[in-house]
Amino acid sequence: MGAGCPFITCAIKKKGIEFCWQCEESTRCKKWREHREAGKRVDSFKCYQTLEDDISFIKKNGVDGFQKNQKIREQLLNKMLKNYNEGRSKSYYCIAATVMQIEELNAALIQAKRDSSKLDIRDKSKVLHSILDETAKRKHYLFKLRK
Repeated sequence: MGAGCPFITCAIKKKGIEFCWQCEESTRCKKWREHREAGKRVDSFKCYQTLEDDISFIKKNGVDGFQKNQKIREQLLNKMLKNYNEGRSKSYYCIAATVMQIEELNAALIQAKRDSSKLDIRDKSKVLHSILDETAKRKHYLFKLRK
């Protein structure tokens, strides 16, 4: 957990654990339950749409597996930013890279490369947005922060 995390004092400093769900009291902890419930409805500076799935993944595959997937997401995001960002899509691509499955991101980038090879950056961005938006519509993803 990061320095700005409201749980760092309780989990790391008081209990000597790395994550709240490792705590014996996690199922009864009002603060942790409220945080998770809020994450289902709203975001702060970070997208929490995948919080529950991320926790489940880490419990099943460990932090190392999660970090490996995050590195892949980072690489895919960097490709989107390098090749399709017309200067206004950074937040959109960041959230898409967080919410979508890795396979979906890969497929979108392959299709965008094929469909936009001779276009300028503005039109390349439109092509990728269209592909991502279609996936979002089909899968009920939301590519903006929920306030």
